[in-house]
Amino acid sequence: MILRIFGLSFVISIAALVVAFVYGGPEALLLTVILGILEVSLSFDNAVINATVLRRMSEFWQKIFLTVGIVIAVFGMRILFPLAIVWITAGLNPVQAFDLALNPPTDPNADSYESLITAAHPQIASFGGMFLLMLFLGFIFDDKEITWLSWLEKPLIRIGKLDQLAVVIAAAILVITATFIAHEGEGATVMIAGTLGMISYILVNGLGELFNVEEEGDEPSTGPSDLAKATGKAGFFLFLYLEVLDASFSFDGVIGAFAITADPIIIALGLGLIGALFVRSLTVYLVRQGTLSEYVYLEHGAHWAIGALAFILMYSIGTPVPEVVTGLVGVALIGAAMISSIIRRRKETDEPADDAALVDSKE
Repeated sequence: MILRIFGLSFVISIAALVVAFVYGGPEALLLTVILGILEVSLSFDNAVINATVLRRMSEFWQKIFLTVGIVIAVFGMRILFPLAIVWITAGLNPVQAFDLALNPPTDPNADSYESLITAAHPQIASFGGMFLLMLFLGFIFDDKEITWLSWLEKPLIRIGKLDQLAVVIAAAILVITATFIAHEGEGATVMIAGTLGMISYILVNGLGELFNVEEEGDEPSTGPSDLAKATGKAGFFLFLYLEVLDASFSFDGVIGAFAITADPIIIALGLGLIGALFVRSLTVYLVRQGTLSEYVYLEHGAHWAIGALAFILMYSIGTPVPEVVTGLVGVALIGAAMISSIIRRRKETDEPADDAALVDSKE
């Protein structure tokens, strides 16, 4: 099972490392490995959330996500997205932007590829942060049969019955960020980008609910809606939702990569061919193994990690946050959820045994 799911990722990763070595020698090889590890560590919560949606899709749309989707993830987000930022912000055509990426200017006062990407961080973080925040708020306010942090989640579920509370809170956080966290002159840009992030979530979420074919007895979950093996338009909108979600998760990784290297080839090899592929394989593994059903708090931990990432992204608009902090927070929350799930499973396993022993003693 593991070899079948992760085999292609290992093969392509080895090929990517060979290309990196040929391209830039040992230094490029090391940077590619670091970027691959960075992407996987930052995106484990992404894999969990993807799995909660992917398991609802038909086999056809699962294959589309794992084929067409990976092309979008690798070439769209890890190569074209940074280049597009340079095209827009510097007024360069695609060829000039790519040439700037491969050949940094010798003049220290000239705009470099890295500096142009970094300068666009406020609007990127605002869009991605608000999209992820809406996802997080939608989950914690949703009525759930199983709660992880019950002392906190149950009160949030009760107040979540107030209509459009998630939108109100998200909008308030966006205003606070634009007013008090963003640097002078960036407030309007942050507001516009954040509003677009909210609109994107609401639109994709609404389209998913429009084609809801939820089966009776299904439990509410994350995403646009719970679709029973979604096909046709429903499957398409789930696919669209996953791609926007993946893009939102990718923002911090792409921006963070420039703290390590500005070379687009190495970024594409490390973040894309290694990191993104392993995240996709991990998503498939979670679905095929039924891990989310066995470890019931894992989805909760992933959503709390998403909430933390959303707040980190918004805070990073005014103050840089090391990528290691972002990764460790997500790993800690998901790890805690995993441990809680294991404890719950052991208790459930022990209870029938205790009941059986009690019956035998009475006999």
